[in-house]
Amino acid sequence: MPSREWKLDRDGFFILPRAVDTAVIERLLVLFDEAFTDQSQSVLARSSRGHVYAARNLIDAIPEVSTVWQNSLMLNVLREVLGEKFGLVRALFFDKPPERTWNLPWHKDTSIAVKDKQASSSAFSRPTIKAGVPHVIACDEVLSQMLTLRIHLDEVTDENGPLRVIPGSHLSSQSDGVGADNAVTIHANPGDVLVMRPLISHASGLSLEGTLRHRRILHLEFAATETLADGYQWHDFVPPS
Repeated sequence: MPSREWKLDRDGFFILPRAVDTAVIERLLVLFDEAFTDQSQSVLARSSRGHVYAARNLIDAIPEVSTVWQNSLMLNVLREVLGEKFGLVRALFFDKPPERTWNLPWHKDTSIAVKDKQASSSAFSRPTIKAGVPHVIACDEVLSQMLTLRIHLDEVTDENGPLRVIPGSHLSSQSDGVGADNAVTIHANPGDVLVMRPLISHASGLSLEGTLRHRRILHLEFAATETLADGYQWHDFVPPS
């Protein structure tokens, strides 16, 4: 059986089963519900007809986001891939609520959250503000030293708009990998973690009509080092305690 590291190098992703306990998942769902209800916190939730489908700034608003990944299983993966000086740099929440579903076309995650810095740089481009936080598009060199952990808070089946990924497309911002016709659908149980490179091409479709299933995800991005080129700084950098 291929090692996790070999699969990550070859495909750009793998599943880490049962990485988060059921009690922790249930606690996270309660915390998210409370945070999205109280918009006085630094969470900025995007909602439609009362259903929250995305939220940013979770590191500042929900302390547990900075600790949920700090168990032996996930820490081992992060250290094996990124080394000893890694840290959490961004945390997002996604949901596909029943009756308020959405889809996402093929894309790669190239945007990073930084402190306010507008210096000219060949490593960073297209500065924007998202939910009050400066973001830039990072070069391949930066993105190749990052890793994403997507913690599944619900069972994911074909019914609730699962993520699809293209193996091998993570090698650069221009890489097509094996092509969309050979994309892999990510099914998961609550507590399973999708480990993936930001540059992997991924997409998701609509949930099936009539479903009662949510598809809630805690999306965590990690960087190998606190240092960025040209005086840029991560907006947040949370090392393991």
